[in-house]
Amino acid sequence: MKKIIITIIALIIIIAASTIYIKKWKSLNDVDKSITDSILIADFPGPPSRLYGFIEDSFIIERNFIGRNQNLASILLPHKIDYSAIHQLALNSKEVFDVRKIKSGNKYSLFFNKDSVKTPAYLVYEIDNTDYVVMGLTGENIVTRHQKPINTIRKTGEGIITSSLWNAMSQNNLNPMLAIELSEIYAWTVDFFGIEKGDNFKVIFDESYVEGTSIGISTVIAAKFIHREKIYYAFRYQEDSTMAMSFFDDKGLSLRKAFLKSPIKFARISSRFSHNRFHPILKISRPHHGVDYAAPQGTQVYSIGDGRVTNRGWDPKGGGNYIKITHNSVYSTVYMHLSGFADGISRGGPVKQGQLIGYVGKTGLATGPHLDFRVYKNGSPVDPLKIEAPPVEPIKKENMTGYLEFIAALKSDLDTPNTKSGYSNHQHEITTGADLK
Repeated sequence: MKKIIITIIALIIIIAASTIYIKKWKSLNDVDKSITDSILIADFPGPPSRLYGFIEDSFIIERNFIGRNQNLASILLPHKIDYSAIHQLALNSKEVFDVRKIKSGNKYSLFFNKDSVKTPAYLVYEIDNTDYVVMGLTGENIVTRHQKPINTIRKTGEGIITSSLWNAMSQNNLNPMLAIELSEIYAWTVDFFGIEKGDNFKVIFDESYVEGTSIGISTVIAAKFIHREKIYYAFRYQEDSTMAMSFFDDKGLSLRKAFLKSPIKFARISSRFSHNRFHPILKISRPHHGVDYAAPQGTQVYSIGDGRVTNRGWDPKGGGNYIKITHNSVYSTVYMHLSGFADGISRGGPVKQGQLIGYVGKTGLATGPHLDFRVYKNGSPVDPLKIEAPPVEPIKKENMTGYLEFIAALKSDLDTPNTKSGYSNHQHEITTGADLK
């Protein structure tokens, strides 16, 4: 009996001693681990903070904005950079940036060495949201151009129009510039002067960011616009390497229509588009934002595209009898110096491509019979002879299978209702940005 009791007591003592030892060992191990962790943290700090590629802690940095009438010399002279060094910087920067184009309000930073006299080492000037130049202020005064990393995020947004497409973008926290993008994509298929309350859209697009700030819409990938209960799809696609990117619908038809090459037959060009042409009657130089076609009096003039007549009458500024046709939300055309108007051409009325609208004359300020033909894109004059000719042919039959496969996932995304309004972030991020020079 005594032996049993002694054995039990011995076992209890062993267990107690083991427990105490384990606790002490664990405690010591935790202390060791804590010490090891602190050593690791001390030995391996996080990456240093950088600004324009420079380690910030290595310099004294002064950030500022370009003031009114401020230039390279006025920035650097107060910091004891002499004229010869400033002149050399201007020469060295010619290939990468013209220092005469430094703009008021843009950011710049001066980097000083941490020495006893605070020696200026670098000047960094931000050209715009993405590009900047680094000017070395010592040695050979080397100037280089760089670009900040650009993060491109693919997003999906949608909205219902209650007043205007522009307001619909703002109401759904979308970049308002998407309204411009969509108006150009659908210029030939949707009448943006006639969009109605309840029309809606969904768009897949890439938006670019620099340092967390949006710098704009880079690309619209696909869109769906419902106008008067009719669905209009748009998919950005390049049929082959010889063709430019364009937009096609879900059947492979182009969303664009071509203009006629000329509003008049059997004519010669007597004057071209110019920002500074000598006027034969006024005897002064002024812009001539059109193309003159010399032709006999009464030669027929045709509309180069479908549209509606927004003005028809007399131009008191020298254009004589003229017609203005709005083709869509992007393009409009003007036909001047007409001798008369074709029957049925009235303000507000529709016209078809190739329809007779008037006759060549010499009304207004004109030395002889001719047509002054003008084209406006988003309200600004463009050279009629240099209008981009968008592809209008459908996807080729042999490429249709590949095209339909390409748009399948995009169409499915456009047709799937979002759980939230505005942004629906099926998104991925692409970081770009590299030295430019």
